[in-house]
Amino acid sequence: MKLPKTDSIRELAEFWDSHDVTDFADELVEAGERVFARRPGVTVPLTARELRALRALAASRGVDEVALVRTWVQEKLHH
Repeated sequence: MKLPKTDSIRELAEFWDSHDVTDFADELVEAGERVFARRPGVTVPLTARELRALRALAASRGVDEVALVRTWVQEKLHH
């Protein structure tokens, strides 16, 4: 069995759902540089009640909670 030659995330996910990476150890190569980099961020601890309220407010505005918090931060930083 060979590793799939595709960039399709769906095809790769289906493949790895039914295969084990250790079966392909001889075909793997170490990446020379970072392939996926996390964007810098901040974690804000919220209570369950606060999170529910945030999600409800975000949903009422048609955005997700991350977008709403980011908007609030941008507003405060630019005023």
